Amino acid sequence: MIFDLTTAQLGGFLLAALLITLAPGPDNLGVLSLGVSRGRRAGIGFGLGCALGCFTHTLWATLGISAILAASATAFTLLKLAGAAYLCWLGWQALKSSGAKFQPAAERVADTTAFTVYLRRGFIANAINPKVALFFLAFLPQFVAADSAHAIGQSAVLGLVFALQTTLVFGLLGYFAGMIGGWLQRRVSFGRRLDQATGVLFIGLGLRLAAESR
Repeated sequence: MIFDLTTAQLGGFLLAALLITLAPGPDNLGVLSLGVSRGRRAGIGFGLGCALGCFTHTLWATLGISAILAASATAFTLLKLAGAAYLCWLGWQALKSSGAKFQPAAERVADTTAFTVYLRRGFIANAINPKVALFFLAFLPQFVAADSAHAIGQSAVLGLVFALQTTLVFGLLGYFAGMIGGWLQRRVSFGRRLDQATGVLFIGLGLRLAAESR
C-alpha cells in the first residue's frame, strides 16, 4: 500500500469522508443553490472549486499551517472574517442579479467563462475558511498511524482521497441541481427568485461563519 496505508484505513476514511461531504454545510449548500439558480456550469464549477480548496487545506495540515490557526486567535479571527466577508459578497452579487434566463438546449452555447468564474469563487470560499482548515487538522490524524515513518505521506494521500471524492459528490450535486434549475427557470420570474434565495443563503452562511469561534 502507498505509504503503508492499509485497506482498512482507506476504507474507513473514505466512508467517513463521504458522510461528512454529504452532511449539510456551506460548500454543498452553495453547490445546490448555485446549480438551481445559475445552472449546471455554475453548480459544478463552484463544487470543483471547493474540492480544489480541500487540496489547499491538506497542504496546510501537512505543513503545520493549520496548527498555527488553531494556536493563534488573531490569525483564526482574521481568516474567519475574510471568509465571512467573501460569502456575504457572493450573496450580495446574487441579490443584485436579475436572474438566470432559461434557454432551450438547441440555443445554448458552451460558456467556459461562467464555469471558470464559479470555479474560482468556490476555491476561494473554501480555501479561506478557517473552520475547514481546523477540520482537516483534527480529522486527518485520526486515520494516520502516528508511529509511522510515512505519517506525512499518509496525510497527503488521505487529503487527496478526500478531495477526489468531494469532486465526484459535488460534481453530481451541481449537475442534478442544474437540471432542477432549468425546469424551474421555465416559470416566469423564477430565475430572479432563485437568485434571491441564493443570496440570502450565502449571506446567512457568511454571518454564521463570522459568529463562530474555534
